Amino acid sequence: MQIRGERAATACGLLAIVLWSTAAGLIRGVSEHFGPLGGAAMIYTLGAILLVMFLGRPRLRSTSTLYLLLGSGLFVAYEVCLALALGFASDRQQAIELGVVNYLWPCLTVVLAIFMNGQKTRWFIVPGSALALFGILWVVSGQGLSLPGIIANVNSNPLSYSLALACAITFALYCNVTRRYANGQSLVVLFFVLTAIVLWVKWGFSSERISAFTLGNSLELIATGIAMAGGYALWNIGILRGNLTLLATASYGAPVLSSAFAAMWLGVSLHVQFWQGAVLVTVGSLICWQATRQRQIS
Repeated sequence: MQIRGERAATACGLLAIVLWSTAAGLIRGVSEHFGPLGGAAMIYTLGAILLVMFLGRPRLRSTSTLYLLLGSGLFVAYEVCLALALGFASDRQQAIELGVVNYLWPCLTVVLAIFMNGQKTRWFIVPGSALALFGILWVVSGQGLSLPGIIANVNSNPLSYSLALACAITFALYCNVTRRYANGQSLVVLFFVLTAIVLWVKWGFSSERISAFTLGNSLELIATGIAMAGGYALWNIGILRGNLTLLATASYGAPVLSSAFAAMWLGVSLHVQFWQGAVLVTVGSLICWQATRQRQIS
C-alpha cells in the first residue's frame, strides 16, 4: 500500500481512529450472533487474513527476541480481554460502559511511560490522571457518584469489568514496550494470527457452538474484521508518515466516538451521566498527554 505525502498519511491515521471507534459496538454485535469466543475467533481470523493480504507476512529476522515475546504476549492478552469483556457483558449498555473502561489506556500509557521509558512530565499529569479515573467511576456508578452503586455494578459482572480493566493495563504496557523495544518495526500481522489461534484454542475447550451464518450476521462479521484490520493497517501508515501531534490529539476523542457509534449500532439510549463520564475520560487523557509534551523554545 503506497501512500505519498504527510496529508494523505495523516488522513489514513484519522480514518484508523474512526474504524477503531466502531470496534466495541461491532464486536458486541458479532458476539451476540456467534458467541463471545467463536465470534472473536472469527473476527481475528478474518482480520489476520486481510492484514497478510495488504501488509504481507511479518519479517522476524531483525526483531529482538525480547520484543517478540513481550509484544506478542501483551497484544494477544489485550485483544482477547477486549473481545471477551464485550462478549460476556450482561447487556448492550454494559458493553458500552466496558468500552469506556478500556479507554483508560491512553492515560495509563502516559503514566507508565514515566517509569518504563523515563518520560519527562509536568505537575498537571496528576489532576489529568485523577480526572480520567473519576470519569470511569462516573460512568460505572450509573446514578450520581455512589460507592455502593459502583460496587453493585461491578459485582453484577466482575469478570467483564476485570477484563476491561486488564485491557487498559495491558495495552498501556504494550504501547510502552513497543516504543522501547520494537525499533520501528510493526508485527501486527503476527499478533493478529496469534490472537486468532489463542481464541480458537479457547473455543475448542468451551461448550460454545457457532450458530448458522445468515446474510446479516456474515456482513457484520466482515465489517468487524475490516474495521479491526483496517484500523491497525492505516494507523501504521499514519504514525510512520503523518502528523503525529494531530493524530495523538484526535485519538483521545475515541471514547466519545466509540460510545456514540456503539449506542447507535446497538440501539442503546445512554443517560447524560454516561456521556459526562466519557468526556471526562477524554479530557483527563488529553491533560496527561499535554503534561508530557516538551516545551517549545522560542
